[in-house]
Amino acid sequence: MKEKAHIMDEQAMTRAMHRISHEIIERNKGTSNIALIGIQRRGVPIARLLAEHIGQVEKTTIQVGTLDITFYRDDLSLLAEHPVLNGTDIPFNITDRDIVLVDDVLYTGRTTRAAMDAIMEVGRARTIQLAVLIDRGHRELPIRADFVGKNVPTSKSEMIAVRIAPFDSVNNVVVMDLSEGG
Repeated sequence: MKEKAHIMDEQAMTRAMHRISHEIIERNKGTSNIALIGIQRRGVPIARLLAEHIGQVEKTTIQVGTLDITFYRDDLSLLAEHPVLNGTDIPFNITDRDIVLVDDVLYTGRTTRAAMDAIMEVGRARTIQLAVLIDRGHRELPIRADFVGKNVPTSKSEMIAVRIAPFDSVNNVVVMDLSEGG
């Protein structure tokens, strides 16, 4: 894989997350009923950063959970024989709450569908909204994000790499070309 284009640097990512934070507050008319749930892996630090931004604006603490969708995937049989589990931790009741699912990249919509299935097993949220840092298109399911940091049209021979702490040493978003070696 070869880096093809830099889409966002750390400052652009921060600006996008600040904007998404304000959009979440506006859409939900405040923060009294919202909670964020990050989809493992890179959705989790994004959810925590969004919660921090929202908390600073609204002078409150926003609850954040983490969701592992491994066993809800429709391609589970295609994964490794022993898939790596990252853990689900939702330390609050989601019933009648406005839940904002957070992920790094929206692509086919299958991860989001699996996340909604997992959420439904935890409780009955009042609403489920979706926030993503990048929407790259190519949907296979009728799913659309409510909050988007940046729309990045891609080809299927490309991949979006969101690099973010604690998983990476730099915070940025790049397009990788899957058809080239390197």
